[in-house]
Amino acid sequence: MAPTSPQRVSTSHGDLVVQDTGGTGTPLLLIHGNSSCRAVFDRQTGSDLVGKYRLIRFDLPGHGESSDAFDPARTYSRTGFADCAVELLDCLGVPEAVVLGWSLGGHIAIEMLSRFRGMKGLIVTGTPPIRHGGFKEGFVASPTAGLPGRRHLSDAEVDEFARTMFGEPIQPFLRRAIRRADGRFREELFASSLAGRVDQRLAVAESSIPIAVINGADDPLIRLDYVESLDYGNLWDGRCHRLPGAGHAAFWHTADEFNILLQRFLGDVQHERISSDTQSNTQ
Repeated sequence: MAPTSPQRVSTSHGDLVVQDTGGTGTPLLLIHGNSSCRAVFDRQTGSDLVGKYRLIRFDLPGHGESSDAFDPARTYSRTGFADCAVELLDCLGVPEAVVLGWSLGGHIAIEMLSRFRGMKGLIVTGTPPIRHGGFKEGFVASPTAGLPGRRHLSDAEVDEFARTMFGEPIQPFLRRAIRRADGRFREELFASSLAGRVDQRLAVAESSIPIAVINGADDPLIRLDYVESLDYGNLWDGRCHRLPGAGHAAFWHTADEFNILLQRFLGDVQHERISSDTQSNTQ
């Protein structure tokens, strides 16, 4: 399918570049990760999902073709980005949507649970819900001390960052995205995370909104056993999904398998086949 033309949407956080497939199906907001861009979801917006659902992807402030944040201290945090995403949906006239977040995008989506009343479902991938100070629980290595939190990156570090997120071969668009990303964002993001008190583990445990957890079985960044040991208030399928052969970006590495699960989840949400009584988190 031909990609939809991007549009620019002005918000109080920044001028955002958005691609919206339109249509009458359930809206799905796709939120990318740290220092990447909306192009990471090419294998979703280029699939037959577009004929059935309305896919909305955008570049976060300080990323891709969007402007840098107007007020970095206000926007460059999980809560700031969540507020920005909610404002974007309001600007687009979308009162209800399913939200999919990858890596940092998943943390943003979890923050939206308490901010977006129209959230019909949540999909997290490459994202360990953590409590305050819980980086060591959820991640193989704390991102606060590595490339994800560093303001300036050399060319070699850009390639290392891209390789860790997406594997080989390094995607040229991702290399460009990392170079473009506002380095102030990486500094502000982890400073705010360390100062914050939001317990995302509690947020997913207490939410009645259906949550799908889909990860790559070979993700080098997150602790899958930790993710799968958590309590979820309404875990879709009663289990977390691991996709064999996929790394941190399961939606890219194993797009066909990921899209099958994504379509099934969207169908269940659209037809209200998910019970709020689901409590199991077995593997």
